[in-house]
Amino acid sequence: MKFSNSEKKVLNRARAIEITRAARKRGESIVFTNGCFDLLHVGHVHSLEQACRLGDRLVVALNSDASVQKIKGPNRPVIPLSERMRMIASLACVDWVISFRATTPLSLIRDLKPDVLAKGGDWNIDEIVGKDEVESWGGTVKRLSEIRNIRTSQLIDRIRGQ
Repeated sequence: MKFSNSEKKVLNRARAIEITRAARKRGESIVFTNGCFDLLHVGHVHSLEQACRLGDRLVVALNSDASVQKIKGPNRPVIPLSERMRMIASLACVDWVISFRATTPLSLIRDLKPDVLAKGGDWNIDEIVGKDEVESWGGTVKRLSEIRNIRTSQLIDRIRGQ
């Protein structure tokens, strides 16, 4: 069976730990970001391209469907996890994609130990989950600039005619 490049980028937790450790041994820095990425839009792409430039390898963690529903409400996500992961993996700036079930990626951050933790500019730096952990092992936390007025919830409202 022939796999596309994007399919090869989608990892389970054990493989993500293994592959990021190997990259670090080669001297590559690991950047980690996360989000729901429901209805992929230009704001997401803008943020991911910025995150990519902060290191050698970009890991993007996506909330599971159940996690998105807990955070965003009963009508979300619009796009199921497998499709959201495949779309994010298809972006050239993304090296690896993984999902997580909790409402935050803290456990995954602890496992992967990224050198850089990147989060959207709409987050206050002190509220970024994993900040203390990443800084404790000498990593940095970066806020990404955002494109104003582009939000998935706004797109959903426009589609629904609200």
